[in-house]
Amino acid sequence: MDDRGGSFVAVRRISQGLDRSNTCHSSSAEFVTGSTAWLGRGLSCVCAQRRESDARPSFDLTPAQEECLQRLQNRIDIPYDGSIPEHQDALRALWSAAFPEEELHGLISEQWKNMGWQGKDPSTDFRGGGFISLENLLFFARNFPKSFQDLLRKQEGDRSVWEYPFAVAGVNITFMLIQMLDLEAVKPRTLVGATFLKFLAENDSAFDLLYCITFKMMDQQWLSMRASYMDFN
Repeated sequence: MDDRGGSFVAVRRISQGLDRSNTCHSSSAEFVTGSTAWLGRGLSCVCAQRRESDARPSFDLTPAQEECLQRLQNRIDIPYDGSIPEHQDALRALWSAAFPEEELHGLISEQWKNMGWQGKDPSTDFRGGGFISLENLLFFARNFPKSFQDLLRKQEGDRSVWEYPFAVAGVNITFMLIQMLDLEAVKPRTLVGATFLKFLAENDSAFDLLYCITFKMMDQQWLSMRASYMDFN
């Protein structure tokens, strides 16, 4: 997909690979379990390959879609702030979900490198994705723990000698999706963005769920490329 109206192709088997954990609340479970309908009916069928001579389309939103987009944009606008107790609690919760058997010694600790942060202070890696990137990782860990652990601990496929940094990859995926779906615009300027907002109006967790699916797709692409750490960018 590109910002000129290219296609977004989602593979159904990727979404079906996400485990249906009992920890997932009913609406999200129904949303992912019905991924054939969601992806097949929507994003995976959007192939808006416009000619260069075509004018950029404009998509009007319903009041419900405007409200949902505004809520999502409010989340996107929140930077991670290590001085805010809510943000500290979310970071601790992420550690607990990732390594329930290991006690965290502090919000600044060498332990964080085991999750794929660049240094001992994860707050420095949130600049590109903001607080929502932490929320996305935590959503993934809580709602699809098996898939999350498989990616975190590199338990799937013939892994490369040098892996991509898991947590930093998660922040990059959040940033990438925001850009691809043009979520900071007043209203969508691509068919893919407009289609996504229809599903966001149906389920507030649509962005978080798409994040989980995208993470799985990225990991499978990494494996198929036989990529190394030097290919991460």
